[in-house]
Amino acid sequence: MKPLRVAIVGSGPSGFFAAGNLLEQDDIEVQVDVFDRLPTPFGLVRYGVAPDHPAIKSVTKIFDRTAQHENFRYFGNVEVATDIQASELAQWYDAVIYAIGASGGRRLEVDGAWLPGNHPSSDFVGWYNGHPDRRDLDVDLGVERAVVIGNGNVALDAARILVTGTEKLEGTDMAEHALAALRGSAIREVVVLGRRGAEQAAFTPSEVAELGKLPGVDVIVDPADVPAEDKERDKARPPVERNNIKQLRKLAALEPTGADRRIVLKFLRSVVGIGGDDAVRTVSIATNELALGEDGTVEAQPTGAVAEHEAGLVIHAVGYHGTPIPGIPFDTERGVFRNADSRIVGYDGAPLPGHYVVGWIKRGPSGVIPTNRDCARDTVSVLLADVAEGRLARSDFDGAQVEKLVVERVPNLVEYDGWMAIDAHETALAEEDDRPRVKLTSVDAMIDAAQAATD
Repeated sequence: MKPLRVAIVGSGPSGFFAAGNLLEQDDIEVQVDVFDRLPTPFGLVRYGVAPDHPAIKSVTKIFDRTAQHENFRYFGNVEVATDIQASELAQWYDAVIYAIGASGGRRLEVDGAWLPGNHPSSDFVGWYNGHPDRRDLDVDLGVERAVVIGNGNVALDAARILVTGTEKLEGTDMAEHALAALRGSAIREVVVLGRRGAEQAAFTPSEVAELGKLPGVDVIVDPADVPAEDKERDKARPPVERNNIKQLRKLAALEPTGADRRIVLKFLRSVVGIGGDDAVRTVSIATNELALGEDGTVEAQPTGAVAEHEAGLVIHAVGYHGTPIPGIPFDTERGVFRNADSRIVGYDGAPLPGHYVVGWIKRGPSGVIPTNRDCARDTVSVLLADVAEGRLARSDFDGAQVEKLVVERVPNLVEYDGWMAIDAHETALAEEDDRPRVKLTSVDAMIDAAQAATD
């Protein structure tokens, strides 16, 4: 029987998990080609996970094993919609899975949000992680106070990075340009603002607990912002909320030590304006109260109290959104590809045969890396069910034909052995400094390292 040939667009966790699921099938042979617009694979693991969380990055060992499968190919430095079109992929493969994530960052829509000194968290995180698109971001750290809008894990990551001593960060794979900037940082206070209350915080207990362990950093939580201990009420809370509250109570009980730097966690606060003539100078912060909305959910409503605070840097950690690809129906409100049950659907709601979606571009920017593993399993199950029920039109192309076309279009194609050469180059650069790697942050440098291995 002819092998099932599947293209996966995007080489982050959801893409690799989907590839692994497909390749481990016993009752059908599957050939998987993974495309990524960057020479380097692993997406969010390389460019989204905070550099001081190296354990999370160990998942790439699983992806490396997937990449060694004889039916796996990696086509890096190939951009869908530029080098090849979505319509061509549909012709070349029996099925296409889109796993491109949600790399665009949202900004709070208030006056002053576009002044210099404002950055979506996607830009800031990409900057300190060495993403080629964000390496030249102008992050002014010559200010004393930064404001982080949002109370999810990304917000806490941003706050922690801004106050962590560089002697600790120098042992990570943080981008060299970010390390250099942080060495000269003048930031002494980072204020993290949550629109709703402590009980509705979106961060996880381990992230907030980590703040209390930062050397040379005071973490300030107003006890009035945290629900008082109530054994019955606490027992009824969902586990994450219960443990978040537990950690916040511990932080609220700490006495400030007068440390050189500090993080201030504030709840029921919203930024309603950002002031400055040529850059961020002030942030106007409104106080909220909780009320039940018409749908029964808890909403934050303004009390009318607004205070203005000096600040020179604002990080908008208020969400991510996906990027459209011509030919693929897009939900502009949610920032995802239109889909139902893992199948991409048209604007009329009908499935596009052979088109599937996984990860953040499927469900929005929620969950952690294991969430993408489960999501990939669901998508692959739907795809294989469509194969079994004869819903897919099989392509007349084979792997050799596709490779020839891709090589003709992309002279600087980076395959997986090219990535391994980049990896070896980065780790060699780090040997003298006892770091895991020194990241290459330009596409040209990556291509040079990949091609040097074959010269």
